Order: sequence, then structure tokens, then C-alpha cells
Amino acid sequence: MTSSAGAPSVAPELAPDGDASSPPRRRRSSAWFLLLPGALWLVAFFLTPMVQLVATSLYDPSGSEETGYAMTWAWGNYVDALDFYLEPFVRGFAYSAIATALCLVIGYPLAYAIAFKAGRWKNLMLVLVIAPFFTSFLVRTLAWKLILSDNGFVVGIAKTLGLIADDGRLLATGFAVVAGLTYNFLPFMVLPLYVSLEKIDHRLIEAAGDLYSSPAQGFRKVTLPLSMPGVVAGTLLTFIPSAGDFINAQLLGDTTTQMIGNVIESRFEVGDYPAAAALSVTLMVLIVAMVAIYIRRAGTEELL
Repeated sequence: MTSSAGAPSVAPELAPDGDASSPPRRRRSSAWFLLLPGALWLVAFFLTPMVQLVATSLYDPSGSEETGYAMTWAWGNYVDALDFYLEPFVRGFAYSAIATALCLVIGYPLAYAIAFKAGRWKNLMLVLVIAPFFTSFLVRTLAWKLILSDNGFVVGIAKTLGLIADDGRLLATGFAVVAGLTYNFLPFMVLPLYVSLEKIDHRLIEAAGDLYSSPAQGFRKVTLPLSMPGVVAGTLLTFIPSAGDFINAQLLGDTTTQMIGNVIESRFEVGDYPAAAALSVTLMVLIVAMVAIYIRRAGTEELL
């Protein structure tokens, strides 16, 4: 069979049942089948608990574990959550923001050194970055409790240098909580930064030098902009879990340094499920809103 121009035309290859679109349909069906396990996992362990959490936040707050809770659509639980626990919310976000900034300041030079200067020591340095993950989060935090104890060497050195008063302390302060958050979540900052820096073509940096830019100008105009996806990913991976953390504030702080995670945990412990659920939902909504604004301001909407 030939076309009007004289060139032979090729008929579409038919499936055994004569339907030319059968193979694409099979591929689409296979793709949906492969997505099914992940979708079921998300429905069972994310969507269902999320719906239950939102429903619990609307229970009658006057109920109890003994008498039971009734669904009364008590939207006032959210008002009470912000009214009674605004200070832990603000403190938690402040501690998380400070810890994230410290992780960025510490982690960027480290990731830069691993990506550009480590040479044959690169793999070893990466292993050292993730080595803390080989130990329990709780054990690492308890180690910081010993390091910052009143009789520890850190406090002794600080007193000798006059950095704190003779009767001063570091444990059970905001400093200790931020230090614990910074240490525990530092690898979450370093690894995305390293991946982003590793992808940069070194010829671009050399080209900046050929165009008579100083090393500082080359970093500011080439390296830093190209590493922004890593900066954004690292700050998100650090800020989000630290905002909901309660272990560091519980072990390294006191009642004056409680974060919102501590309040949520205490409400669940005493059986005040509506308040705990309302605080949890409020925390999630605030974090999602802050993340969306941050990503759009950073100019990396493709990360959404």
C-alpha cells in the first residue's frame, strides 16, 4: 500500500485482538498496578490517620477516656489551642529557626569542603556525617545532657573564660535545646547541600574566574545560586522535624523552654485528645503555610 506521494505507508501493528491501542492500554494498566501498593500504604498510614486526627480535634472537649468523646464539631478547640498555647508555638518555631540557621552556617562550609576539597577523603567524610544515625536519637540527646551538665567540662571552660557566671549553667536553658536540635538535625542539612554542590559543573566556576571575578564574586554569582535547591531542601528537612520535636526540649530544657511538641505529647498523655489533636493539626497547617511561602520566596517552586 502506498500513499499519494508514492512512499510506502506502514500500517499500525495490531494486537492479537485487532486493537492497535491495546499495548498502550496495557502499559497504562501496568503503571497503575505498580502504583497500587504505594497508594494503599499512603491511604492506610497517612490519609486514614490524618482524617482520624482531624475528626478527633473536633470532639467535645468536656469528654474523657472514661466517659468517651462525642463528635460535636467543636471548632473552638482550635481557638483554645492558639489562645492557651501560643507561647510554646512561638518558642518552638523560634528554636527551630535558630537551629536551622546554625545548621546552614555550619553545614554549608562542610558540604562545600566535601564536594570540592575532600578529594580521596570524600567518602570517609560523608560516612562521618551520617555516623550519628548509627546511634539512637535518644542516646545522642542524652549524651548532650552529660556534655552540658553543671559539672561537665563545657560549663567548666565557659566559667573559666568568664562566658557564664560562677553560678550559671547551660543545661535546662534555651541554649541547650538549640544546641541539641542543631546537632541532631545537622546531617539533614549537610547531605542535600553536598548533593547540590556536587552537581555544579566546575567549568562554570573556572569561567567566572576567567571573566576576572574574585573568588568571593564567583561564589556569590555562580556557586551559591546553583546550590540554592540544596539550601532550600536542607532548611526544610531541618526546620520541619525540629519544629515538632519534643525530645530535646524534654531532656535538655525545663518547663520554661517547652516547645509545642512537648505540649502535644503531654496532652496525649493525660488523655486530652481533642486539644492534642487540635494542636497537631494547627502545627501541620502552620508548617505547610510557612513552607509554601518560603519556597515561593526562594524561587524554587519546582520543589513543591
